[in-house]
Amino acid sequence: MAKIRVTETVLRDGHQSLIATRMRTDDMLPICEKLDRIGFWSLEVWGGATFDSCIRFLKEDPWERLLQLKKALPDTRLQMLLRGQNLLGYRHYSDDLVKEFVKLSAQNGIDVFRIFDALNDVRNLKTSIKAVKKNGKHAQGAISYTTSPVHNNKIFVKMAKRMESMGCDSIVIKDMAGLLTPYKTSELVKSLVDSIDIPVHIHSHATAGLASMCQMKAIEAGCRGIDTAISSFAEGTSHPTTESMVAALINSPYDAGLNLPDLQNIGSYFYQVRKKYHQFESEFTGLDTRVQVNQVPGGMISNLSNQLKEQGELKHMNEVLEEIPRVRAELGYPPLVTPTSQIVGTQAVLNVLTGERYKTITNEVKLYLQGKYGRAPGKINKKTKQLAIGNEEVIECRPADLLKPELSKLKSEIGDLAKSKEDIIIYAMFPDIGKEFLEQRSAGTLTPEYLEPVGESEALCPSAPTEFLITLHGEEYNIKVTGTGHHNQERRPFYMTLDGVPEEIQVEILSELDGSLDRPTGKNSKRPKATEPGHVTTSMPGVIVDVLVKVGDEVEAGTAVIITEAMKMETEIQAPISGKISEVYISKGDSVNPDEILIAIA
Repeated sequence: MAKIRVTETVLRDGHQSLIATRMRTDDMLPICEKLDRIGFWSLEVWGGATFDSCIRFLKEDPWERLLQLKKALPDTRLQMLLRGQNLLGYRHYSDDLVKEFVKLSAQNGIDVFRIFDALNDVRNLKTSIKAVKKNGKHAQGAISYTTSPVHNNKIFVKMAKRMESMGCDSIVIKDMAGLLTPYKTSELVKSLVDSIDIPVHIHSHATAGLASMCQMKAIEAGCRGIDTAISSFAEGTSHPTTESMVAALINSPYDAGLNLPDLQNIGSYFYQVRKKYHQFESEFTGLDTRVQVNQVPGGMISNLSNQLKEQGELKHMNEVLEEIPRVRAELGYPPLVTPTSQIVGTQAVLNVLTGERYKTITNEVKLYLQGKYGRAPGKINKKTKQLAIGNEEVIECRPADLLKPELSKLKSEIGDLAKSKEDIIIYAMFPDIGKEFLEQRSAGTLTPEYLEPVGESEALCPSAPTEFLITLHGEEYNIKVTGTGHHNQERRPFYMTLDGVPEEIQVEILSELDGSLDRPTGKNSKRPKATEPGHVTTSMPGVIVDVLVKVGDEVEAGTAVIITEAMKMETEIQAPISGKISEVYISKGDSVNPDEILIAIA
């Protein structure tokens, strides 16, 4: 038996799972020399949410991070997570863009590309796999593991065979929610090992407390590689502990051959690093066996909780968790992984909070039902489909076959702000925040989000502003509180900046026994409360993506008048009645809340 390959995830999925992908490059580089000496089969350092987090929050160039890590880790394979035709974003990209991204990633230091599709539609992996092989790198095809009436080992084996025939060098079982159990793992791994000639790896999150047992059964069944995380960023919604798995295999036929004391020293380093990011710790990062029932990954639960809490609707959390499996079944049992986890989760929240299932339907659900993300694993509920897209035609081809080349167009759009091909990719992945990042870099005004020092006082005073992050529907906002009125005031002013913009809010302090606060309302808000049938409102807080009408326009009931975004999902808001647009209270980029008049129809 060959020694077990260990993929260390602390520099990517470990901190993505536990501290919202906030670890900075400066905290990675000092330990790289020791990591490089360990002898890991690979280090996962890039992809997933790291690209987004670098430009959105940390104000770091993700390409520069990759170059620095490659230089600091010359003797270790660097690995990334790639969402197939979605790359690192939330839509399908054209083939020319996929090829360019893979080429640049390989040139900048990626050796192993782990490639998955949220629907397990292998057609969406074809271009990525081919591009990886063309650039002489290791292509690892991923099975997005899930359970449902339409998923079984036979399906997964068939998928693995197709990926092997497409050129994959290895296959990984990607158990993103921690759904595997030890004996199911053994059966699946044995089926794969008996059916394909390339190595099988396993990636399982420890959410339900079963992942380390699953890895042991996988190894005994013929699995060649495991994903682990250094102890300081392991367990819970992360991965089994590297030191523990290495210790468990010592002096066995599966010995990983890694030095345990050296790993423990690395664990001590990251123990101190994690303290710096305490404000990003989630209360939902511990063991939670509920995932075995609702299949909701830990990160998704955290987002849903914050979303409901900010609306004062946390009491509906259990209803949402019960609604998610229903929505998933009606959409044909997609695995709950980015972006389908957001698609299903956001729709479930809308179904619960509006009090009527599918009264409001996100654009992403409509695109999904049109086949724009790929082929659904199971049958779509006919009533749901009719409500969302009516009799619209569903595409049967690979979605990217309908996309025109876009690289030249993107290059033209971003113009001189892009100083390299890598900059064009930054803009392509996230047009708004990518462009903002490039503008700020050009102007020398990049400002990374605030990190509160460990032990800093939480007292609010003008001379020592408190800064923290609020997560609202998956979006995070930087809040700096610079002062407050006296605590005896019934309505106390709080002076703050929201993402750099000065604000003042009034908060009514209720009974100390009650322990709660009224929801804050902007002091200078000019939007009245919706009271009439012709008042257009939103079901949840979000951001205006587009306003489709202007004052004086005649609209029919059911016509889309606004597009909003929440949790990275877009929703069309339709006219509730027929009539003429008499007032428009919003514009693109505005933040909005439920019950406000956004547009008035007379």
